[in-house]
Amino acid sequence: MFEALLRRLTGPARPAPLPEPDARLALAALLVRAARVNGDYSQPQIDRIDRVLATRYGLDADAARELRERAEVLESEAPDTVRFTRAVKAATPLEEREAELEAMWEIVLIDGAHDHDESGLMRLVANLLGINDRDNALARRRVKRRLG
Repeated sequence: MFEALLRRLTGPARPAPLPEPDARLALAALLVRAARVNGDYSQPQIDRIDRVLATRYGLDADAARELRERAEVLESEAPDTVRFTRAVKAATPLEEREAELEAMWEIVLIDGAHDHDESGLMRLVANLLGINDRDNALARRRVKRRLG
């Protein structure tokens, strides 16, 4: 299954939309990538990923954990963020991409640390998802307010 998804992600420059289960896995892997970018994949980030996946997809705790675990494997084998994010963009409408960006900010900010690697990834991902710098900054502010 991972091989087929990776083939689609590394295929033509304009990938076809992913089927729903693949889109879920690709989006979950993008959350994992956001958590891992600074080299500190912490338990609060893992817990938040599970919560985001459970809420976003209506999953119970076990199903969300299983999706995250599959996403961890995919993320470690996935191509560069540019190609990966293009596939996510092709699979999701703009409103969902904006919600996904906020979810990524939750993952980045939940541990209380925010570094240059995370900022760089978030700027890149926002741009590749078709979200401008202003809306990216607003998403970050909304998440910071929610997290306290």
